Amino acid sequence: MTLLNQKYRPIEDAIAAIPHGASIMVGGFGSPGTPFALIDELLAQGQRDLTLIKNDANEPGIGIGKLIEAGRVSRLITSHIGLNRVAIAAMNRGELHVAMHPQGLLAEKIRSAGAGHHGFLTDIGQGTEIAHGRQEIELEGRTWGIEPAIYADFALVHAERADRYGNLIYRATASNFNPLMAMAADTVIAQAYRVDEPGSLAPETIHTPCAFVSQVVQVAPATSEQGRRAHVG
Repeated sequence: MTLLNQKYRPIEDAIAAIPHGASIMVGGFGSPGTPFALIDELLAQGQRDLTLIKNDANEPGIGIGKLIEAGRVSRLITSHIGLNRVAIAAMNRGELHVAMHPQGLLAEKIRSAGAGHHGFLTDIGQGTEIAHGRQEIELEGRTWGIEPAIYADFALVHAERADRYGNLIYRATASNFNPLMAMAADTVIAQAYRVDEPGSLAPETIHTPCAFVSQVVQVAPATSEQGRRAHVG
């Protein structure tokens, strides 16, 4: 099988590779950039006991909110869940373990993983609840906290355009956690509204090179969850 055919897959086949108990990074900043089609397929296939890493918990009935409501998520690593009352209730009942990190630290922990680092030093939050349990190191007369990088088994990302090799172009706010997560997981599954033939994308417009992408699937234009029609062109 050629590289071209290996990467361009039906959505069912791509998601079927995810086992129970997997750790999964999910792109998006609220709704923009969230891979809704991939999440819906994950919900349909029934994988459970998942660890999700996402900037937020979406809202009830939207995105990963569906997975949480269905009891498929055992752990969530995020920066906030305030817009999802279902996630808050599950956390308070002890059904969902939530680990929260300030948004900037969460992004840097993911970026560090993608850059091949095991973590980084920071003074952010020193002496506050943010630093509770964090290892510290003395360096050059200052105390630094050690923030471990965050890796995942899989990453689900949303792109506006792609080619069959897996080169990705993001649009607007989707250029947030998607590029970071596409570098920080063992297997990266990308959904795109438009998947072109190799050579169709100008190299200078590509945000995530194909070397980081394992599989790419084409999905229908925007749903009501995203609140807009996709701009394709």
